Amino acid sequence: MKPGGPERIRLTKKATAVQRKIRILVAKPGLDGHDRGALVLARAFRDAGMEVIYSGLLPSPEQVARMAIDEDVDVVALSLLNGAHMTAFPKVKRLLDKLGGKDIVVVGGGIIPEEDKPELTKLGITGLYGPGSSFEDIVEHVRGRVRKERWTG
Repeated sequence: MKPGGPERIRLTKKATAVQRKIRILVAKPGLDGHDRGALVLARAFRDAGMEVIYSGLLPSPEQVARMAIDEDVDVVALSLLNGAHMTAFPKVKRLLDKLGGKDIVVVGGGIIPEEDKPELTKLGITGLYGPGSSFEDIVEHVRGRVRKERWTG
């Protein structure tokens, strides 16, 4: 240990869930001030043993991507209820890729019409859960993607 406090240990991508908690950023990019669902999800992720970072209200896609990189998250969980998911979600994903966060898992949710889901999924934005979805399903989806895409290989 260094004098003045504990040394921060950075774990490799091969860390297991036993050694490391999933770090997840919950964000509502753009102009969507309805945050109750995002806060409930943040609590569900926390209760499932994840380390949760909440972006606060109204961050831009640029702020979300930068925060994800700066906080070294495994997952960005995006939520929108205002219909801007086809603009904001892909923009966050593109910015993550551009800023060096290609390996960060991106999941989404909110009010997303079925016809929009295939295009988002093709971009690597999965989950796409809506109101009434089971927290257990959402948490397991996140865990599964992290185990497969972040903590292997």
